[in-house]
Amino acid sequence: MTITAQHPHPLRFGAAYYPEYQPSLDLERDLDLMRAAHFNVIRVGESVWSTWEPRNGEFDLEWLQPVLDGAHPRGIGVILGTPTYAVPPWLWRTYPEIAGDVATGRPQGWGRRQEVDITHAAFRFHAERVIRAVMARYAAHPAVIGVQVDNEPGAMLLHNHNTFVGFLDWLRERYGDVETLNRAWGLVYWSHRIGDWSELWCPDGNLQPQYALAWRRYQDELVTGFIGWQADLVRQYMRDDQFVTTCVALDRPAVHEEQVVRRLDVPALNAYHGVEEHLDLARQLTRPDHWIRTGVAGLLELGDRGYALRQERFLVTETNLQSINWWWQHFPPYPGQIRQSALALIARGASMIEYWHWHTLHTGAETYWGGVLPHSQVPGRIYDEVAQLGALLAGLGDHLDGYTPDADVALLYSTDSKQSFEDFPPLCNPDGSPRPTAYHDIVDAFHAAVLHGGAQARILHAEQWDDLDAAEAAARFPVLVAAAYYVATTEQLEKLAAYAAAGGHLVVGPRTGYGDEESRARFAVAPDVVGPAAGVHYEEFTSLRAPLPLVGDGMPVSAGASGQWWADHLLVDDADVLARYVHPQLGRFPAVTTRAHGLGRVTYVGTVPDRTLGADLVRHLVPTPVAAVWRRDTAVTVLSGVADGRRIHFVHNWSGEAAQAVTPHGVDDLVAGVPLPADHRLTLEPWGSLVLADTAPHAQPVQQLSNEGK
Repeated sequence: MTITAQHPHPLRFGAAYYPEYQPSLDLERDLDLMRAAHFNVIRVGESVWSTWEPRNGEFDLEWLQPVLDGAHPRGIGVILGTPTYAVPPWLWRTYPEIAGDVATGRPQGWGRRQEVDITHAAFRFHAERVIRAVMARYAAHPAVIGVQVDNEPGAMLLHNHNTFVGFLDWLRERYGDVETLNRAWGLVYWSHRIGDWSELWCPDGNLQPQYALAWRRYQDELVTGFIGWQADLVRQYMRDDQFVTTCVALDRPAVHEEQVVRRLDVPALNAYHGVEEHLDLARQLTRPDHWIRTGVAGLLELGDRGYALRQERFLVTETNLQSINWWWQHFPPYPGQIRQSALALIARGASMIEYWHWHTLHTGAETYWGGVLPHSQVPGRIYDEVAQLGALLAGLGDHLDGYTPDADVALLYSTDSKQSFEDFPPLCNPDGSPRPTAYHDIVDAFHAAVLHGGAQARILHAEQWDDLDAAEAAARFPVLVAAAYYVATTEQLEKLAAYAAAGGHLVVGPRTGYGDEESRARFAVAPDVVGPAAGVHYEEFTSLRAPLPLVGDGMPVSAGASGQWWADHLLVDDADVLARYVHPQLGRFPAVTTRAHGLGRVTYVGTVPDRTLGADLVRHLVPTPVAAVWRRDTAVTVLSGVADGRRIHFVHNWSGEAAQAVTPHGVDDLVAGVPLPADHRLTLEPWGSLVLADTAPHAQPVQQLSNEGK
């Protein structure tokens, strides 16, 4: 894996700005309002190819000039977008064959966005032409600080004929011959052995897991190649002080998020999350929609996955302000939650907060996605809160330069396993139907456990894990969770065991060590490789359609703690039992075990922990997290990191009632600009947040993944 040197990350604040969408535009007023709100960045131009090129080969490039000319003297930098995700009508009318097929022979209808086959030669020709026209006109403008290529890539799996032909070529290169493929995929099953490449079936009706995983891997590479192709194009026009990025929408079907940012300069993602009671730390609500996170843990997951893109600070290119979602759901944030959410994302590594968007739109599918200004365009409560946040961030100045978020627990993240589970999930719903969210059901439960156990998380992609030496990993990340790591090579599993032997505390969760790199069930006693290090094995497992209570047997377990979704029938070989199920049959099996291994330890968790069990588990694993020095109410969290030798603390009250915290030592209030002594009682208003810095250099090491040697 190749990662370029980290790009400078000054703190930026702003919104997407679409003057071309407005029925009546007052540009000077808009820019003055932005400046008054301490904006220093806007994003423009990525959604309107038909405005840039209204007819084939006829370009209108001048409409953006006043925006750039007005932004620059006000100190507002501009991220310029390439418009390739929104194809103009003249292009698909001229070349209908560029439509992306949602199934073999079934093109996506027009009228949405991202309906296109990104590999088609006609699309690529016209995409390159408009990119070059826009970049030649504006890349040198002093307001332009960076370029966003495309927008939220990977929206659909392509089933076009040329895509399938490319897939066959990819398989030939990967496997060499059909007999190797037959063996790798186990195609003797159901008489699927092929004698020639031409006999491979299209993916529409496929039920072979190994085929499905290969198809997803190929689609990931198509999108990664497309974004890299655009990055190479725009760099031909850019200055050395400008950056290239794309805004990653997490969990799109055809994107490998760690892979897609490799050829870019700065990682970025769009961070949409629920507000109102969704940000109450005591509540557990369902997601408003599948792409919107819920809960404080969901918000922090967005931040942790943003940092995980390249193990460096990242841009939030879009996040919500007023109500988001379609015409039938409306949930605006409570007073204080805009500031609260922004500071939480910054605490987890964001170096830019950019809202979608400035003007609330009057037409289109996103008419009720509220921006900084409402439909009236009259500044109101949202603008006032945004301006207050802008003043706060401006006041932080360079205090966050070089900021690295703290990490008490690292969690392994496997895109291969996630995509495999989306097609062949191991979990079921209470009615017995499959749960395509199974990977996140498992991994997110452990991630949420870190928050509720009073600690902080770092996410490591499997590819980043591959770049680490086991001993180095043990030194940097004292606790590593490997749950649902189903698609894994023997070498990767051996490194997990070596990590524990080198002194790390490895936590193994359900489905880890059961599959191999082709998503085949391993021909071995489960869990393979890590089982002997953990001192346990199992032959059977149970789908849980309702939570299963647990009791402690070696670690404290709170009343009401449960396992959910899954239970391994663990058999102890040489391990200590920490918790057991309360059940007449499954009570025979431990739920959590632990065993010393070399200089470290392996803890095995045979179920998916609910919030209570997860918090108990993390408190057992990390008895003294970084935030342990703080005394605080249960609604208060302390997120932290180190910048310029000082630990920065982001203190949040995630409730609608006032809450308190006590400073463990002398700190500086970076917002109020005043020092606070040790044992000072802080009162946080409902949904309140503070930014504090230690008056003395930090004493605890910061765990981080270096880019050196990659």
